[in-house]
Amino acid sequence: MSSAPAPRKSALGIIFLIVFLDMMGAGILVPVIPFVVKPYRTDALTVGLLALAFSAAQFLASPLLGVWSDRKGRRPVLLICLLGTAAGYFLFGAANSLALLFAARLMAGFAGGSITTAQAYIADVSDPRDRAKNFGLIGAAFGLGFILGPAMGGALSHISLSAPAYASGALSLCTYVVATVLLKESLQLENRTGHRLTFADVNPLAQIRRALNRIEFRELMLAVFALNFGMAGLQTNFAVFTHARFGLDAAANAVLFAFLGVVAALTQGVLLRKLAPSVGEVRLAVFGALTFGGGFATLALSGSLPAVYTSVALTALGFGLAAPALTGLVSRRAGVEQQGVILGTAQSVASLTRVIGPVWAGAIFDRIGPAAPYWTGAVFSVLAAFWAFHAARGAHELN
Repeated sequence: MSSAPAPRKSALGIIFLIVFLDMMGAGILVPVIPFVVKPYRTDALTVGLLALAFSAAQFLASPLLGVWSDRKGRRPVLLICLLGTAAGYFLFGAANSLALLFAARLMAGFAGGSITTAQAYIADVSDPRDRAKNFGLIGAAFGLGFILGPAMGGALSHISLSAPAYASGALSLCTYVVATVLLKESLQLENRTGHRLTFADVNPLAQIRRALNRIEFRELMLAVFALNFGMAGLQTNFAVFTHARFGLDAAANAVLFAFLGVVAALTQGVLLRKLAPSVGEVRLAVFGALTFGGGFATLALSGSLPAVYTSVALTALGFGLAAPALTGLVSRRAGVEQQGVILGTAQSVASLTRVIGPVWAGAIFDRIGPAAPYWTGAVFSVLAAFWAFHAARGAHELN
């Protein structure tokens, strides 16, 4: 079967732009969500449940969107998801009840599963040896989007608390227009799957079970889980940790997150693209996961702000190298007709960690101590390195 790719540089640039604008739209909401919720509930749990609702919806949607894109092509799935994202943001801005806020986040979460389709698009237009560095473009777009988005959201909040949500919706519509005009289909007709769709094809738990039952994907999926489990705990617990240990307020934590975004963007947008062709995906995955674990250990032991910044740099560097490398290894083992469904399964695994990871981190923070989530994060990072290495050794991919 032919897998002739679309023009690569222009296609990758458009996907980067789509993901960047999408992530900036999501980042705009970050500073205002707690204040939007406040008239209805004042507890932190409700804010956490809104985040959980988004991740749970993304977990359910990823395999469905992946299978759909394998059958119908990447472009229509991306376009519909962009419209769904815009609708979710507009509903969030107009919501006058807690139920509507949750409905808006569920809608945005389902549409947010489009990251799977963006990854599949990149796989379509990339040579297998270039996929890891090209997947890094998505991480770079994430980092830049979450640097600029929260700053824009904070500025717009001075107009009204609804303004950031409406701005996010407008940005999604602009992204839709850009994609409609510039984005070409990447999946050749002869490479589209035609088998009859079953419930198991769109059931994320069934898809994960299928992947774990396949020897070529089992350890890679476990590595994806372990790496993202640590990151999920860090993202939700970090501000609580820095406040408890160093007394940092929201503004100081925003600076730390911006620093993390800069390091992540440079790692995945520049460093990864230089290292991937010569170092290879396996070494990047193993080294990145171990560096990620080193960042967790440094944070657990930190007694000063310079140590915290060092830990943030290590975690951003490690995750920025390991995550795209693991995605590249998963994509390399998936056939041309399975990119959407296999990458969708990996995305479901990552989304699952964003559901259970924060709960785990919060529970052991309260019961054991502030450093506990980061020691477990270090352990899971080492496990991710082991599974990536062992999977590659078994498949003779170490070189």
